[in-house]
Amino acid sequence: MDLILWRHAEAEPHVAEGDETGDLKRALTPKGKRHAARVGAWLHRQLPDDVRVLSSPARRCVQTVEALGRNYKLVEALAPYSSAEAILDACGWPDHRQPVLIVGHQPLLGEVASLVLAGSKMDWRIRKAGVFWISQKAGSDKDEGNAPYVKLVVGPDFVGQLR
Repeated sequence: MDLILWRHAEAEPHVAEGDETGDLKRALTPKGKRHAARVGAWLHRQLPDDVRVLSSPARRCVQTVEALGRNYKLVEALAPYSSAEAILDACGWPDHRQPVLIVGHQPLLGEVASLVLAGSKMDWRIRKAGVFWISQKAGSDKDEGNAPYVKLVVGPDFVGQLR
């Protein structure tokens, strides 16, 4: 299974601490819209046809995932007030047969990546509009087994250079 983590692009600042409703309504900035479009177009070409696309219901995530141009499902477990464990549960990691693209938030996506790869939640940073692609396949070497590995980590500036 491939687990692709895509952090939402740059959004308007959050004004009121502790205001979940207002936080969920924040929109992408013009720069965020450009980055979402760039990364979305690139991802569309890279993703397998059978990928499941799941997004946080936050407006900035919806705007980011819409740049992909594929069908997606809003999942409450991907909201900013969720947990890394809830995200992994919602996408079926590591047992689901289909790859999944998760569009979500920091610090949660960094915690998901560290939990999958290192076995504990750490403060790993994923840049705005950045992609962290984790793959897990049965290895031919018995020492490797089916351990997850980093397939790709890329940000919006570099994506524009990839063809």
